[in-house]
Amino acid sequence: MGSKRLDPRRLQLVFGAFALTAGTVTALRPDPPHPLFTIAAACGYALAAALSFGGWFALRRAATSAPARTVLIVFHLLFVPAQFLFLLAHDLPWLGMALSSAIVVSLKPRFPRLKRTPRKVWLTLHVGIGVGWLGVATGMLVLAIVGASADSHEMQHGAYLLLHRFDLLLAIPSAFATIVTGVVVSLGTPWGLVTHKWVLAKLVIALALPLLASFEGPWIEELEARSADGVIETGTTGLLLTGAMGLFTVLLWTAVVLSVFKPGGRTPWARPKGERRGRPVNAARAPALASPHRPVPVSDSGGGDS
Repeated sequence: MGSKRLDPRRLQLVFGAFALTAGTVTALRPDPPHPLFTIAAACGYALAAALSFGGWFALRRAATSAPARTVLIVFHLLFVPAQFLFLLAHDLPWLGMALSSAIVVSLKPRFPRLKRTPRKVWLTLHVGIGVGWLGVATGMLVLAIVGASADSHEMQHGAYLLLHRFDLLLAIPSAFATIVTGVVVSLGTPWGLVTHKWVLAKLVIALALPLLASFEGPWIEELEARSADGVIETGTTGLLLTGAMGLFTVLLWTAVVLSVFKPGGRTPWARPKGERRGRPVNAARAPALASPHRPVPVSDSGGGDS
């Protein structure tokens, strides 16, 4: 029953229809708040619709099924965070992200391990961008506090103006890049995406942050507009924004702690693989551990003369 509900071909048709609808609705939206993201969403969903209908056809044929699966898996893994950006144009991408995730699960992906050099490159990108995202979040928290407590028009409006720019130009791209590089590193190494609890916890945090940002963005825009003509009482909106930015920063610090200490062991979804003390076996040592020519230690208790 579960496999029928997650039939990849059927999901391609569903997502194709959704993408056509979402792209059309987004493109026809009057007075879009962010025209650039509106254009990106309309074009992105047009591409997604074409790929989905093409994928539905390709999955029906044995000769094209395997490459089609690979293309669809990679596309939807990248399209999930891309649709997070499309939220600046419309709310429909929430459904799109859920459908893209379901498609990836239905295709049952298996990912090759990254070689040493590519793994280090992707890991460096992930760590660097993630630390940058944490710095941006901390700066936004400071700006939110300044905006809520400022007693001059220039200070208050400047704080919210800068906060809005940070959100659009730094926080959103950092979130997108961190999620993409994190998924690549997870799937390209023995840690996996849902194999170890600390990685799964980081994934949950990464998906929760865009949800939190969907509330925080309108609050920033409201306070920026209201403070344009003079000092305002930020009230509940200011408190909510400051609290959201504080929670944002705490969650990112939590992700840092998880990355360093790697707590929790394996999840119930982990495949049984050779491990030592909860950590993946070093591939270079695996043949030696399993070698039939390895000497067998002799017990002292049974080796003496009787």
